[in-house]
Amino acid sequence: MSDIIRETLIDELTTAIPEEVAQFAESIAGRLDRQPLGILFYGSVLRDVDPEGIIDFYVITDRPESLGGSVLARMANRLLPPNVYYMEHKTEGGTTLRAKVAFLSLKQFLGRSTLFTLDTTIWARFCQPVRMVWVRDGASADHLLQAISQCVITASCWAALLGPEEGGAAQYWHNLFAHTYAAELRVEKKGRSHNLLAGKEERYGALLKAAWRRASLSYRSEGGVLYPQLTESARSKASRNWRKVHTFGKPLNIARLIKAAFTFRDGVAYLLWKIQRHTGKAIHVSAFEKRHPLLTLPLFLWRTRHVRSRKMQH
Repeated sequence: MSDIIRETLIDELTTAIPEEVAQFAESIAGRLDRQPLGILFYGSVLRDVDPEGIIDFYVITDRPESLGGSVLARMANRLLPPNVYYMEHKTEGGTTLRAKVAFLSLKQFLGRSTLFTLDTTIWARFCQPVRMVWVRDGASADHLLQAISQCVITASCWAALLGPEEGGAAQYWHNLFAHTYAAELRVEKKGRSHNLLAGKEERYGALLKAAWRRASLSYRSEGGVLYPQLTESARSKASRNWRKVHTFGKPLNIARLIKAAFTFRDGVAYLLWKIQRHTGKAIHVSAFEKRHPLLTLPLFLWRTRHVRSRKMQH
């Protein structure tokens, strides 16, 4: 592993986080029958601390079935990972923290971090800054470091293969994220990648070049302009491969959304909180509605629409 990649990632993974977030992660690890390798914290709340936001955690396990729960949930996590859960944590100060918690085995993570995967969801996220908020032991930390470094290398290689023949480092990253957003069911505002890179331009530039060297991808650098040394054949092959990624991406994410309707534990609580946050109005549901969200979905949608209509009238 390149020293620059290793040093940068270790520094990011071990950067201090709010104690409440660390306690939340520890409580998640404590709920499991078998300790996970580690818990990673990433996403918008990491970039812009917002106590009212939704924290994104990834729990990395030894194997898919180590999560426990129902046979259906274990099977779903094995066939179409990750399983995602909504969880809340009450801090000592009385504040409620909320999180989406995804479970993925290390093998599944590694398989989705290479240049050959058709699934962009792992490497496109974990090439960005991330914190290791809970870890089982030193060996587990090393495994996670290696997995995340592979995400950086994969993202950087795709940035070169899909990018211009010459340009600044930021240009390669902006172009890459535009491609990954288009390959997933993610409607992002124009310039979203600029928010990702803001204040981190030096970090992304250093990792891009270090990853190219690690992957034996030759390049020239003149006055801040990079020139990846790629043949026309390599670019054409990459373009064909990316079309496969793009074709596969949307059906994959649709399948995950359908799966989430059956496996997203406490999803109703998550939706209720989101509605109250955006409308200022609370919707109360019965225990039956919580247990059978699909069956009672029409009634739930009607009540939600009624709340939104009342807000607009005011």
